[in-house]
Amino acid sequence: MTLGTANAFFRHVFLTSIGIAMDEHTLCQENLEYRGTRGISQNNKTTGFSPAFREEKTGRIEIARLSNGHPAPAHIISWLPVDWALTRDEHGAIMELIPDIVSGFVRQGLFYTRK
Repeated sequence: MTLGTANAFFRHVFLTSIGIAMDEHTLCQENLEYRGTRGISQNNKTTGFSPAFREEKTGRIEIARLSNGHPAPAHIISWLPVDWALTRDEHGAIMELIPDIVSGFVRQGLFYTRK
């Protein structure tokens, strides 16, 4: 393991251990936390809400997308902007997001958090 790889690994472990960085695991935890509410995609897709993410620092909003660019039916981080990536896999898909990204939904151009 090189020094750069080791630093990235320990940064990942630290950020995910204190609940700051977002990855597929933290999204699953959010789905458990908000199950039975409109805070998960399955419970609000008929009301016009699209799964999305927002960068808190800039306010930039991105709709969750599939690899082909079409809107995703759920919160998928793999194909968000590359500058939001903390780590990526060997195919370029995002595995973990930078700490200031939050998940939520967009409806008629407005962003709503899960809360």
